[in-house]
Amino acid sequence: MVMSLQQKLIEQLGVLSPLHLDVINESAHHGGYFPGKESHFKVIIVSDVFEGLRLVQKHQKVYSVTQNLLVAHGGPIHALAIHAYSKAQWNGQVPSSPECAHAKK
Repeated sequence: MVMSLQQKLIEQLGVLSPLHLDVINESAHHGGYFPGKESHFKVIIVSDVFEGLRLVQKHQKVYSVTQNLLVAHGGPIHALAIHAYSKAQWNGQVPSSPECAHAKK
C-alpha cells in the first residue's frame, strides 16, 4: 500500500514527539490543483523539543525531519506552513491560511 504524503509527514514529524499534531492538506486551495494532488500542507505541532527555541529554530527542527519531502530537496511538497509551539505556548487555536493568488476563484 502506498502511503500518502500527508501520512509520510505525520510519520516523520513523530520523531519530534508531538503532544499535538495536525497535518492539513491545503492543496485544493492552490492553483493547478487536481483531485489527489498533494503539494501544500499546513502543520500545527506542539512539542517539548520546541521549549526555549526561537521561531527559526523551531522551523529548522521541522525541516530537518521533513526535508526529503520538500521540493527544495527533490521532494514533491511545494509549500509547508509550519506552526510550531512549545506546550506552554499552545493555545489550541489553528491559525488560518492566506488565500492563494493563483487559486481558482
